[in-house]
Amino acid sequence: MTANAFDTEITETTETLIGPWRQPRQMLQAQTYDAHASIHDDATAQKLGFKGGTIEGPTHFSQFAPLGARLWGQAWFETGCLSAHYRSVCYEGEEVQAILSKPLPGTSQCQIQMVKRDGTEVLRGTASVGEPHAATALEARLAELKPLADPVILRDVKVAQTGKRQMVRMAFDQVMGDLYPFSLRQKLAVITENSPYYSTADNPWRRPIIPMEMLSVLFQYRSKDDPLPAKGPAVGLFADQEIRLVKGPLFVDEDYEVEREVVALSGSRRTESAWAKTRVFDKAGAVVATMLLNMATLKDSYAPYEEEHRRLYGAGR
Repeated sequence: MTANAFDTEITETTETLIGPWRQPRQMLQAQTYDAHASIHDDATAQKLGFKGGTIEGPTHFSQFAPLGARLWGQAWFETGCLSAHYRSVCYEGEEVQAILSKPLPGTSQCQIQMVKRDGTEVLRGTASVGEPHAATALEARLAELKPLADPVILRDVKVAQTGKRQMVRMAFDQVMGDLYPFSLRQKLAVITENSPYYSTADNPWRRPIIPMEMLSVLFQYRSKDDPLPAKGPAVGLFADQEIRLVKGPLFVDEDYEVEREVVALSGSRRTESAWAKTRVFDKAGAVVATMLLNMATLKDSYAPYEEEHRRLYGAGR
């Protein structure tokens, strides 16, 4: 007999599962890349028009884990998928709530949403297990994207560019580098929804498993060792993210290999975006997980943006 995955208080109706109000913790104040601070640093974020350092998007994935486990049980940890479009930033101290709309009978995918107390939507998307036979939120979003026009920051980045494979591992006390200046043990001390599955062998797999939120860290923390040829320094943020377990869960202190491919380039008035698909392989070479990530770079954070745009494309943007 194994421990329950979560003791989270969940409100259940005929149509929804609703988690409790939580205050996610910010752990990226000391994050650096391109030799400067990130949007999770108060001073840098305020210069770009934000109230302060923002909470990283995948932090919110932890609040959906108890809902997925309630709905799908063990399958959630083995083939679960969260696919989310981040709609607004969240700051430390703000309360947020995860909401899952139950799937229709005979289907394995449903809608998810996270909101603040004032009703502001933090994210929306889909949750699923296995092969849902329907487009996830981000698969549908990708199909509707217009290609990036007049790239400046991403002008040397091309669709189908693939990086070299990198070995990654996450141990309990391993600090995950400049991008993630904390360890799994430190994260588990403040994670919004903890589970004995994350720190003990008291689970169906008899080994501690990595929380979905921390899979983002595992897959990304060596990305600066083989970066995209983007212009910088510039500040980026996660705008869309999907993590899918194919043959999960992934385990603490286990070696994996990751490989990234640029699958789309898109843009908005304020950003240029590179969409990267990360495939994760176990020691036998089997794909065990994937991640689709839209890293949106803020045009205003790249000092020579206007000058270079004029040089490349003429006046106006």
